[in-house]
Amino acid sequence: MGLRERKKERTRAELQRHALRLFRDHGYAATTVDDIAAAAEVSRSTFFRYFPTKEDVVLFDDVDPVMEGVAAELPAGTPLLEAVRLIVRGGFGSLDDEARALEEVRMELARSVPEIAAILRERNSFGVEQIAGMVSRGIGRPTDDPEVLLFAGVVVGARYAALARIHAGAASSYIDELDAMLSRLVAGIPLADEPIRAPRPDPARSRA
Repeated sequence: MGLRERKKERTRAELQRHALRLFRDHGYAATTVDDIAAAAEVSRSTFFRYFPTKEDVVLFDDVDPVMEGVAAELPAGTPLLEAVRLIVRGGFGSLDDEARALEEVRMELARSVPEIAAILRERNSFGVEQIAGMVSRGIGRPTDDPEVLLFAGVVVGARYAALARIHAGAASSYIDELDAMLSRLVAGIPLADEPIRAPRPDPARSRA
């Protein structure tokens, strides 16, 4: 990447940081494009040169390239599940404290703002097909291999489990919770061999 491209990436990242701070402090709906431009000390037209819409500020993800770099450096022979954990931890571990906190804000907005969540669903972001593609490239098996798809589904399931814990108020950091969920899978699928219990009789039905 040349100097000009690096400067553009820095400007884009700086605009997003100002936007996420404002979203965190004042709310997404209450923050305007003009507010973001003023905080970053740029013009409204400069903002739109980098982000076509306010939603795009949230959708911009500069952690993915870091994760790709981590993946490229993993040694051959790394177990696949451990590789996923290392990629996730390496990507988010590269962030300083404020950037990590703002990344949590960004992901919360992606979950809670309907128009942003709809775009992500349409793009199938972090979906089974996307994960299967990465797994396929990593281990050299077809993307429609049933085991590749099943593994991808398990990873996506770990993400949803982490989100459920966040929504239930049982965890505060999505990044940490996702890593914890992935670590649980090292021993296998939890409860897979747990015997189901016989249902207890319904007293009301017994009296009838």
